[in-house]
Amino acid sequence: MDLIRHLRFFVAVADEGHFGKAAAALDMTQPPLSQGLRRLEQHLELELIHRTNQGAMLTAAGRQLLPRARLLVDDAARLLAESQRISQLSGSLRFAATTALPDRLVTACVTALRSADGTVSTTLGTTVDLVAQVRAGVCDVAVIEHPALVEGVAVGPVVKLPRWLVVPAQHRTTTTERPTFPMLAGLHFAHPPRSANPPAFDAVLDLLRERGLDAPPLPAPDDRTMLAAVAAGTSFGLTATPPAPTPGVAWLTLAPQSVALRVRVIRRTTAAEQAAAVDRVLYRERLR
Repeated sequence: MDLIRHLRFFVAVADEGHFGKAAAALDMTQPPLSQGLRRLEQHLELELIHRTNQGAMLTAAGRQLLPRARLLVDDAARLLAESQRISQLSGSLRFAATTALPDRLVTACVTALRSADGTVSTTLGTTVDLVAQVRAGVCDVAVIEHPALVEGVAVGPVVKLPRWLVVPAQHRTTTTERPTFPMLAGLHFAHPPRSANPPAFDAVLDLLRERGLDAPPLPAPDDRTMLAAVAAGTSFGLTATPPAPTPGVAWLTLAPQSVALRVRVIRRTTAAEQAAAVDRVLYRERLR
């Protein structure tokens, strides 16, 4: 017995209060609907509907079971919809990018992949997670930060993308002619936590120390969290998103070659062509 199908009959009759209207709502004729409801009642050993000359009325048992039946019918519909969505994604190219990659580059990569490969599903995540996904075959192509531990995946060349310092709008570095890193002393460094990519995290902290700044890190998993911390006046950060009017924050160009975002494409062995398409997008955006 198809329990969900017969429960759908029961819910339709309860909603419409009439067998003919319920059959029309289900795009079927009345006899199989009536027969199906009878089979359901026999299976449950309960009478759910009173058949009257005026229509269909719920019994006491029907009133008690209707909410549960409606939940089961709705959940089955949601399960089918979700399975269709997953089925559609399973045939698409699976692309991923580090959260450090600016939105316009994420969409540029997706556009290039769509032109080359058709349907593309996209996720964002930490470099550690993306490497694991490509290695496990869950992801086909990903853009990650460099340096990173990339054993077990095919890798492309390192590309340097422009990156800016973001500081509180009223900070002294915004009004001086030649700002320096030591002038940021007293601020936290809002940056993704070390667990997101230990090699890149250590490299950027070493860079700041070499430049005379030992700033305590403040975990900020993405640009939105970083900008909020900067706007609060307590932190500075790095972003590959180009300068734009943003309340409470200011962009600084400081040691652009040193603070550049270094990224590279990693891929499954069967996704060389798709990885090349992403490489071309990143190459166009490289530091000149």
